[in-house]
Amino acid sequence: MTATSMLAWWDALLAGSQGATLLTIGLMALITVVSRSFFFISDAEWTLPRWAQRGLQYAPMAALSAVVIPELVMTQGAFIHTVLDARLYGAVAGAAYFFWRKGVGNAVLGTIVCGMAVYLPLHIGLGW
Repeated sequence: MTATSMLAWWDALLAGSQGATLLTIGLMALITVVSRSFFFISDAEWTLPRWAQRGLQYAPMAALSAVVIPELVMTQGAFIHTVLDARLYGAVAGAAYFFWRKGVGNAVLGTIVCGMAVYLPLHIGLGW
């Protein structure tokens, strides 16, 4: 296969949106398989350094904060400009319940129920 025919094949592949999509999916799959197989290639026991293990303890909290906090303080990509937002009061009520229970027992379920019990009447009833 010559370089010219290779370029023509590449251009034909990328000309249609389906070809570009299939190529992207294939390359992403290849990158995923290669990056995840590094752990299986080595025969030696593999352990994380202590600092990495300690840092991974905070990863779920950081990920949850990265998802929840923008939902609380933003609407349509802009910061909220009023305190009449039911999400704020629901979040405060849920956090108050969680800290009151000190995180023990069914604190997570209670946090959700308490937060929604404040959020829904304000959002549906008052239209906040």
